[in-house]
Amino acid sequence: MADEKDLEVDSNGGKKKKMMIIIIAVVVLLAGGGAAFFFMGGSDAPTDEEMAAALDSGNGDAAEGGEGETEASGAQAGTALYVPMPRPFRFNVPGSARDRFVEIRVQLLVRGNDNEEEAKKHVPLIESTLLSVFSISNADDLATSAGKASLKQKSLAEVQKAMTDVTGSKIIEKVLFTGFVMQ
Repeated sequence: MADEKDLEVDSNGGKKKKMMIIIIAVVVLLAGGGAAFFFMGGSDAPTDEEMAAALDSGNGDAAEGGEGETEASGAQAGTALYVPMPRPFRFNVPGSARDRFVEIRVQLLVRGNDNEEEAKKHVPLIESTLLSVFSISNADDLATSAGKASLKQKSLAEVQKAMTDVTGSKIIEKVLFTGFVMQ
């Protein structure tokens, strides 16, 4: 009988210890969460409106000084904006050993809201132009970094040419591959 009483005391004491450990752990977690909220909860970061106002006020001098560089690339001075193509480009390319399947996700770098709107308006033309450039590539070239860089340059030149024919200006500053898969 003495053994059973000892077991009962130990089991009650063990439950109390476990409960105390759980309570302490919860309190520590809540305190840590509260501290994190307190330290990270402040909004010291500028809002979007403040950032836009700062860029607009500081952009006048920068636009005058850096205008030659942006004109050389064919884009107008302004805030860098990215226009994503709505769908990834999926196509097959021939290779020396076998044909390969390629998927490329593309975004276009433009400067200023006007150029962004023009690029969005002409997405079908841009997609068609990019697809025609992509379709003449081969798997052996796309397997190398130099081949991918060359494809980007060809893409940019053809898209700028197409946009110049339609709108009178190049509009697109850069063609970016945000995803590239070859199987």
